[in-house]
Amino acid sequence: MPQESTVMDWDKLRIFHAVADAGSLTHAGDVLHLSQSAVSRQIRALEDSLGTTLFHRHARGLILTEQGELLFEATSSMVRKLDTTAARIRDSEESVFGELKVTTTTGFGTMWLVPRLAKLYERYPDLKIDLMLEERVLDLPMREADVAIRMKEPNQQDLIRRRLLNIRMRLYATPEYLAKAGVPETLEDLGPHRLICQNPQTPQVSSGAVLSQMLLARNISSTLMVNNYFGVLQGVLNHVGIGVLPDYLSSDFPNLTRVLPDIQSGEVPVFLAFPEELRASRRVAAFRDFVLEEIQSLRRQQTEEQATDPSAG
Repeated sequence: MPQESTVMDWDKLRIFHAVADAGSLTHAGDVLHLSQSAVSRQIRALEDSLGTTLFHRHARGLILTEQGELLFEATSSMVRKLDTTAARIRDSEESVFGELKVTTTTGFGTMWLVPRLAKLYERYPDLKIDLMLEERVLDLPMREADVAIRMKEPNQQDLIRRRLLNIRMRLYATPEYLAKAGVPETLEDLGPHRLICQNPQTPQVSSGAVLSQMLLARNISSTLMVNNYFGVLQGVLNHVGIGVLPDYLSSDFPNLTRVLPDIQSGEVPVFLAFPEELRASRRVAAFRDFVLEEIQSLRRQQTEEQATDPSAG
């Protein structure tokens, strides 16, 4: 017959460890604030549950048996781990470390978030970020991710959410491309140009899909369709054509020139959200504050750009 497993009582293990460490029931009782008889009863109960003797009783005190030494080694390891964990918990009041699962769209993650993460790691070098880039909305209450940055307001329950900014999709090209292919002045002028955009059927923000669909209906002679904005950006930066891109890129890529300034998508709200139960998490707070700082910096840059170039607004 299979041997039944023994579930050890944590309280009895704590008392055993104190007795083994002190070598005496009396000294252990002093440490634990228990009577000698109470300590003795707990040790005997533990020995009975394990079916073995843990101590040799001598006039000079208690000596561990071979089985007792094995158990003392295990409880010592447990105590060390608990002490280390307690210290890390205390330290976490001032420091940030450990794993943080973040999800956002492929475009925002690759083009805006990842290039900025070096600053976050400089501040918190022991942080371990698991960044999940996909258009699917992960379930935060079910802890598929700890924090989400999304291009629409989350509708899941029990979430703390904050609007970061509003973005628009606009048309951009490089000066090199425009010098070669010409600068379109009207929508009709786009005909001979190459348009780079996402297929309107590709999962994306609805405003971007509407803009792309409107442009594609203009009898464009040549197109490049990519299933994410990172691919669109690479096409534009390499002078392939005129691309539909989010406006937050203009600050990071000054070589982008806006084309047809009157043409843009509707506003797209960007939200940061995390579960209510993570309100007190130092990791989440550190990431949230970092993103907010970077968003404020982006807004300042955009304000400066609009002051020097009204078409950028």
